[in-house]
Amino acid sequence: MEQSFLKINPADSVVVCLQALKKGEIIKVNGQSITINQDTPAGHKILVKPTKVGENVIKYGYPIGHLTQDLCVGDWVNENNLKTNLSGTLEYTYTPVDEKLAIEDEHMTFNGYVRKNGEVGTRNEIWVIPTVGCVNGIAEKLVQLLKAETHEEGIDAIYAWHHNYGCSQLSDDHENTKKVLRDLTLHPNAGAVLVVGLGCENNQPDVFEEFLGDYDHDRIKFMVVQKVEGDELEEGMSILRDLYVKAKTDKREPVSVSELRIGLKCGGSDGFSGITANPLVGEFSDWLVAQGGTSVLTEVPEMFGAETILMNRCQNKDLFEKTVTMVNDFKNYFLSHGEPVGENPSPGNKAGGISTLEDKALGCTQKCGRAPVSGVLKYGDRLKDEGLNLLSAPGNDLVASTALASAGCQIVLFTTGRGTPFGTFVPTMKIATNSTLASRKPNWVDFNAGKLVEGTPMSELLRAFIHKIIAVANGDKARNEINGYREISIFKNGVTL
Repeated sequence: MEQSFLKINPADSVVVCLQALKKGEIIKVNGQSITINQDTPAGHKILVKPTKVGENVIKYGYPIGHLTQDLCVGDWVNENNLKTNLSGTLEYTYTPVDEKLAIEDEHMTFNGYVRKNGEVGTRNEIWVIPTVGCVNGIAEKLVQLLKAETHEEGIDAIYAWHHNYGCSQLSDDHENTKKVLRDLTLHPNAGAVLVVGLGCENNQPDVFEEFLGDYDHDRIKFMVVQKVEGDELEEGMSILRDLYVKAKTDKREPVSVSELRIGLKCGGSDGFSGITANPLVGEFSDWLVAQGGTSVLTEVPEMFGAETILMNRCQNKDLFEKTVTMVNDFKNYFLSHGEPVGENPSPGNKAGGISTLEDKALGCTQKCGRAPVSGVLKYGDRLKDEGLNLLSAPGNDLVASTALASAGCQIVLFTTGRGTPFGTFVPTMKIATNSTLASRKPNWVDFNAGKLVEGTPMSELLRAFIHKIIAVANGDKARNEINGYREISIFKNGVTL
């Protein structure tokens, strides 16, 4: 008989329903017969230990909040009777955990584009990047003209990356915009870039060019439309034709998987996220780190409640302190806007079985496996350290995915139980937490992790997952690329003039 529930950790006071359970059904948990007291949807929690109001509910071996009313064994635990324990900032103590990954280096390769600076792309695309939102229309028109003229022969795609910023911003917002646009311009998935400026914006093109640092002048060009005599489209096309000729000569070549930089993200989560897709991605992350590669975990608000697990995996005290600062800075960001620290799960998350932020966080952080933390990045920073990195960014799907790609990730792995079609400016692979979603939305989903609760062993599914990711790195298109769903979103916090 198919298993109808899962107890994740022996210490847990709840089990997770793997299928909808009806009132009156009986399940056996560690030899104890438990009668289901209410109709309970798949992905949701059933109490298996007597718990009073104010007492903690345990899942994944950790508290996920406290009850707001007395519940009996067999009761449905959800957002209506469970409340977060989270509040303000905390002081943390570094208690390092040194766990070695006993994973073999398989010396695998993928076929990538080796750039002049040694970085490796999984795509060879031509990008038009506006310094300011005022020239979005010109950037898009140039892309349309180049596509019509070349039919994208010899390259993977041609895109303009629209955004609303580059002017009327102050301090951190202005710097965030500059950093993300810099990261786009220097990203190895671009074989050639035309940066289009207006001329009077805050993000002045000459200052932005200096901000790029050392770059490939043959592959990155600038056009300031207020300085162009006559038709800026003719001038832009002249530059793009030259870039196209250069980019189309690039060829894939075998490189080590250690060159892969993979972003880890989840959204539209459900009660299966922490038992299928996120653990699978965590196994892949550990495998990649063992190969010498790099994975990046973000969504700082979705670390709240599980942050100490990450802090104690930091390789040294300096990284621990950076992680503490990252977490508390985000808590202060919430508090400064009068928002509670513990309110995060969306209506879709709650409908899928996630009741509190701790519930979400303990599932969310499983995406980064067990590897030690080797780097901590601020928003807009570019990767420097191999291994597992933590990146400061919010939980918002598009903002966080853009931040991951901006850090230098060539692919983003996005786990989802509810489903989402979007993608950022690099391949954004959707990993379904359940087979129902995978069968309902095959045009969105790249891989089905739901097989883990249907009898497929983790080792077998991980091997298929590795080969799928390498296939995408080799050039197979992710579903978001096939659908043409690609965009960017830049984090904004302050005043717009």
